[in-house]
This record gives sequence, C-alpha cells and structure tokens, in this order.
Amino acid sequence: MNKQQTIYIVDDEEPVRRALTLLAKADGLQSKSYSSALAFLDEIDKVGPGCLLLDVCMPEMTGPELQEELKNRGCLLPVIIITGHGDVPVAVRAMQDGAQDFIEKPFDSEDLMDRVHKCLSNAAKKDELEQQKLESGKLLAQLTPREYQIMELLVAGRRNKEIARELFISFRTVELHRAKIMEKLNAKSLSDVVRLAMLHTMA
Repeated sequence: MNKQQTIYIVDDEEPVRRALTLLAKADGLQSKSYSSALAFLDEIDKVGPGCLLLDVCMPEMTGPELQEELKNRGCLLPVIIITGHGDVPVAVRAMQDGAQDFIEKPFDSEDLMDRVHKCLSNAAKKDELEQQKLESGKLLAQLTPREYQIMELLVAGRRNKEIARELFISFRTVELHRAKIMEKLNAKSLSDVVRLAMLHTMA
C-alpha cells in the first residue's frame, strides 16, 4: 500500500472527525479532516491519493452532492459513505453512483479500519495500473506505423512467415522489424509485447 495515501474525513460533527483522526493515527495512516463539503472543495487541488470518508447529512452540501461534484470534476478519489441509521437507502444510492462502501454510525472501529484498508489497497492497485497503462502508451508511441502493424499481428498470434505473406514483405524484413519492436518496447520476450499491448487497449 502506498504510504503516502491519506484518509480525507468530511463530517460536520467535530467529535466524529476527532475520533476518525485518532483511529487513522493509531493505525499509522495520514489523515486530514474537514467540517464541510465546501471546505473540502476549497482544497481539492491539494488532494492526493487515498480515500474519502464522507458523511451523508451535512448543511450547505450533502455527502452525495459532494460525491456528484467530485465526479463532475473528474476526481477519482474512492469514497466510503458514513450514514446514520435512517440513511441506508441514501448510502445504497451513493454506492450505485460509484461509492466504494458505506458504514453506519455508531461504527465499529475495527470494522471501519478494515474497510478503509481495503479501499486504500484497491485505490493503490488502480493507481499502479493507470501508471502502467501510461508507460505502455509512451513505449508504443515510439513505434513506426509499420512496426505497430507488425506488433498487432504478433500479438494476434501470427508467425513471422505468416506476417511476411500477409504484408507482402520478406521474412528477413519481418525479423528486422520484430527486433526493433522488442528493442523499443524494452521487451525480453513476446509475452512482454503482448502485456504492453493489452495494457494500452484496456479501458
């Protein structure tokens, strides 16, 4: 798990913010708390990797409203909704809108931190995947159109002789292009090429 991840706490109740901050600290995690959704939005540019513990019922802007605003701004910070007893239907709708999880007040400390760790772990894996996709795109961008064409055929399982026949080029030319592809992609084997190509085409 990324040690730089932060738990962002947005709740209008000061005792709840204090309790969540202490829980995070006891677990060795960084945290930052906000008394309102608007206060959080004021510092949205400073928000880094982590997860958001978000209360449902708050004045001025509710938790679900903040969640919608973050989605509109392209903020992908994973959200755990904190609800009161009567707010479970709201939490369910929030999850349908992309929240990772929800927990009811009064919450069990161990259960809450288990959910936070799961959320952070999922976020870290997603960040790592996005970074791998970005790097694969940069590597593939180095290929010429012909090299890219040959790479696609290699990934599709074509042999060098088949590629030569299909593209009306010599076997030797295919071999030279293949060697150049491997070099540009820092690939040690065809499986490395396949992995990069698959990463690049993932949604």
